[in-house]
Amino acid sequence: MDAMLLAFKMVFNVETMLIIMGSSIFGLFVGAVPGLSATMALALLVPMTFFMEPIPALAAMVTTSAMAIFAGDIPGCLLRMPGTAASAAYTDEAYAMSRNGHADTALGSGLVFSAIGGLFGTAVLILAAPVLAEFALNFTSFEYFWLILLGITCAIVISSDRPLKGAIMLLGGFLVASVGMNNPAAFPRFTGGNTDLLGGIGFLPMLIGMFAASEVLRSALDRSPKAMIVDQPIHNVFKGMWELTVKYPIQILRGSVLGTIVGALPGAGSDIAAWMSYAMSKKLSKEPEKFGTGHVEGIIESGAANNSALAGAWIPALVFGIPGDTLTAIVIGVLYMKNLNPGPTLFTTNPQNMYAIYILFIFANLIMIPFGWATIKVAKKLLNVRREILLPIILLACIVGTFGMNNSAFDVGIMLVAGVVAFILEENDFPVAPAILGVVLGPMLEENFVKSMIKSDGVFADFFARPVAGVLGVLTIIAWTYPMLRILWRRLMPKEQTA
Repeated sequence: MDAMLLAFKMVFNVETMLIIMGSSIFGLFVGAVPGLSATMALALLVPMTFFMEPIPALAAMVTTSAMAIFAGDIPGCLLRMPGTAASAAYTDEAYAMSRNGHADTALGSGLVFSAIGGLFGTAVLILAAPVLAEFALNFTSFEYFWLILLGITCAIVISSDRPLKGAIMLLGGFLVASVGMNNPAAFPRFTGGNTDLLGGIGFLPMLIGMFAASEVLRSALDRSPKAMIVDQPIHNVFKGMWELTVKYPIQILRGSVLGTIVGALPGAGSDIAAWMSYAMSKKLSKEPEKFGTGHVEGIIESGAANNSALAGAWIPALVFGIPGDTLTAIVIGVLYMKNLNPGPTLFTTNPQNMYAIYILFIFANLIMIPFGWATIKVAKKLLNVRREILLPIILLACIVGTFGMNNSAFDVGIMLVAGVVAFILEENDFPVAPAILGVVLGPMLEENFVKSMIKSDGVFADFFARPVAGVLGVLTIIAWTYPMLRILWRRLMPKEQTA
């Protein structure tokens, strides 16, 4: 009870409340402007968290991400231009509803059921994370080695429709993470004699470059004409929401459950959860012929999925230090910066911090409703912000924020180079998320492998000796070999049939 009371005091104080309000407005603005992603919003926030206490810093992260994911629905509904990748799955559906004169219902569904999905994911986080943390207390370097490998494997398969390109990007992330002296032997690697690289390539400057500067470059080069906003009056967005809740309870629950599960998979995230949920909704619907014509069912299920995935992604991030998506990759960096190292001990040494995170998730999803309603009301003015004004401000914020971290011009250079490289890679259909996963997990993988090899005196069979490690190892090997075995099976099957 003492830890719970302390958590409430940490959250409900003037400083944290002001940060939550400011982060809500910032997240809603970034999410509602097409081309600016939720990941970009968090990347821009990172330099500001240097000057915050741990809980206010996490409050900014949680609130901004929740608001930005929802706000992406607004331009998708009114412009047919999703504000974030998580809203892309049902943009056509929401836009068709707007064209049919039901913009208020489409926006209200996105708002209300995103909040419900977020609360469901938070409930699972509260229930599942402590149980997993207690289980993870018995993990050694062997279990962590296989767990990280399995997570990386899942990320390549899930987060990209081109697994080979995903694997290349992952190896690129490993290479970046290996630069400098941050390795078990403290041996300088790939520095080229540059003393600035002895400490490695800064993870946070690289993040800001890859997710903020690259988006600025992409938007600056985009010369497509601005789409016209649907000229439909938006009245009471809450009208009819209770009737929809009563009519589609299974869809709400199904989207929330699927979103939480997909969010907890490394490298998946809200966008994949939304696409999978929309596809499931259409396949299992009693009225599949209405999908694409402005049918609210798919919006309800996908809207619940994309916000429940946010909380789901925090489960592996907090318990194992493995990011569920690019948003939690940034959060892990902030946690380390604030000396709140992710892992099972986070739940035992400072339980008040965990309670505070739970409270922040609940509070962020509750205030999403009034703040989201206000954003919908001013949406048309918000969507008319000119790129010529917005982009230079964002780039300036990237440069100032990156420099302010360590007062280092070298970090600014890393940020700008990372932005250009990420832009070129994404233009050629190389996914960036596996690279970020490689940078985060590469050092952990190397450290646990070296520790395990020392413990086992170089006997690799010991990696399978412990029960949990053995199961994880077998699952990882199956995940690696399954595609090849499937190809061989398909080639052998015709021969057997003809015989």
